[in-house]
Amino acid sequence: MDGANKLKKILIVDDDADVRHFMKEYFKVIGGYKVLVAKGGSMGQWLASCRWHKPDLILLDIMMPKMNGFSLLRILKRKPQTSSIPVIMVTGRRDVHARRKAYDLGCEDFLIKPLDLGVVKSKVEAALQKKTSG
Repeated sequence: MDGANKLKKILIVDDDADVRHFMKEYFKVIGGYKVLVAKGGSMGQWLASCRWHKPDLILLDIMMPKMNGFSLLRILKRKPQTSSIPVIMVTGRRDVHARRKAYDLGCEDFLIKPLDLGVVKSKVEAALQKKTSG
């Protein structure tokens, strides 16, 4: 398979099983993506998994029981192996402070639950396009 046809890997990190399943199935149906899912766990486990799978993009929940998406984003952006991976934050939080903090930490975009899958798709495509052209 040549590079132009290579499936883009998306890692979905969310503690909500329904959200993980919903997004994974959606990307499977539209095609062109390999979707990996993670429900959380310790930050060390998650970072090791991220380095191993080398996703092209991460959809990252902010509020999870064992880890905070902000902390994880901060670490991802500081590590040379993961700093160039675009991260789209996904959250139920609607406050401006959360959005500002996510952008200050280096996220590519910000989505609020409940998710509109058409918007998710367009933001994922834009982030991946920006990564390949930048």
